[in-house]
Amino acid sequence: TGDTDSEANYGEFPWMVALMRREQVDFKVSLKLMECGGSIIHPQVILTAAHCVKGKKNLFVRAGEWDTKTDKEQYPTQDRDVKQVILHEQYYAGGLHNDVALLVLESPLKLNPVVGTICLPAQGENMNARNCVVTGWGKDEYGNEGKYQEILKKVEQPVVPRGPCQCELRKTRLGPRFKLHNSFLCAGGQVGKDACRGDGGGPLACPSKHDPDRYVQAGIVAWGIGCGTAVPAVYVNVAQFRTWIDDKLDFLNLV
Repeated sequence: TGDTDSEANYGEFPWMVALMRREQVDFKVSLKLMECGGSIIHPQVILTAAHCVKGKKNLFVRAGEWDTKTDKEQYPTQDRDVKQVILHEQYYAGGLHNDVALLVLESPLKLNPVVGTICLPAQGENMNARNCVVTGWGKDEYGNEGKYQEILKKVEQPVVPRGPCQCELRKTRLGPRFKLHNSFLCAGGQVGKDACRGDGGGPLACPSKHDPDRYVQAGIVAWGIGCGTAVPAVYVNVAQFRTWIDDKLDFLNLV
């Protein structure tokens, strides 16, 4: 199943994870709340947006998820607690500049056909002229009470060059002097193709220029103006952070 109404197929995006938080309501009841999306870049490391995790406690990730209402998938989902959150040192919450974070998991995920890593672009790699895809559940609560998507959604998003993107953004409430920070990349801007559905922190994946059957992660869902309009959505430009990511993984001895 899948492939209807922008639904992803089971296992189509094995790098996609749900970033979740446990919230104790009282001594008996604990809720599992969907916070954001993320992507597997190493069996023990998740890439996500800093705004998703800053100041949050009791985080865990769920890998191998597809339909949040059922656990009848062929491979059981894998939950892992987040042991360490690494925020970018220059993260600026006011404008969401450098909105990137790494989550180190308590133990590595077991890779299988529906749980796998996504490749990262080279430092500074240009992503223009690629047709990419953003994925997410777009939900505010997990399970049957969830308000939005139960099955993982995918929305095609072409990368939009910086100049035209900044032009479109200046026509919005951001105003004519708005400058698009160099940590961002734009995609989308097709009316009705909705990037809202993609969760914050989730990946924008593009075909590799070396091998169109392989995906590289070009972006992380950061912010947007409105929904499904002609204004492109704004993503973290992952290629600007490849060296930073590599340095952190080196330091953790997770290469």
